[in-house]
Amino acid sequence: MQLIPAIDLLGGDVVRLRQGDYGAVTRYDLDPVAYAEALRGMVARLHVVDLDGARTGERTQRARIAEICAAFGDGVQVGGGVRDRDAVESLLDVGVARVVLGTTAVRDPREARAIVEAFPGRVILAVDARDGKVAIDGWTTSSELTALDVALAFDGAPIDSLLFTDVARDGTRRGPAIESTAQLAEESRRPVLASGGVGKLEDLRTLAAAAPRGILGVVVGRALLDGSIDLATAIAACAG
Repeated sequence: MQLIPAIDLLGGDVVRLRQGDYGAVTRYDLDPVAYAEALRGMVARLHVVDLDGARTGERTQRARIAEICAAFGDGVQVGGGVRDRDAVESLLDVGVARVVLGTTAVRDPREARAIVEAFPGRVILAVDARDGKVAIDGWTTSSELTALDVALAFDGAPIDSLLFTDVARDGTRRGPAIESTAQLAEESRRPVLASGGVGKLEDLRTLAAAAPRGILGVVVGRALLDGSIDLATAIAACAG
């Protein structure tokens, strides 16, 4: 199982939100480009979220994302405000390896599927659940679809993986939704990236034990940024 550190960008700062709440922001005194450079060669993927873009749909962090890609190298995946083909191409052009589609997969699945087919293996489908339903528009709106509904709507499409987040756990460090994540992987027959709730090393070890059920990797933000989990130890725990 891969460890995937996360950088969330808001107004140019590295931040973390609690349960997707833009009113509950923790800001970190951290240069995202320097952080990306420090991670280079240590992990295969780096997860970047443009929170401004997630909320408004505007791509305001493109230049900073280009710098992060240059610092980290191949393997940067980016979400937030990626809602049409132009946005995907714009990110791929600056060195992004994979883009994350969420809102578009719910609001316009035909357009989302066309994007996936145009860029095979370079799209991650985000299925972020709140109370069992997929949340969109930067988690500000709840749909009527479950994570599995969205995943099955893309059956046969050449996505890279599913990114599953239990919104209620995100930023809380109270443990990931391991059973829900593994169940989504099994029922969708897709590799899944776990996200949300990781707060201690044992969380990673438990996720790694469930990796044979289809968990490809885990996205970790707050616990790495505040030092609750040491990077090298976390990588070793994910390796099993």
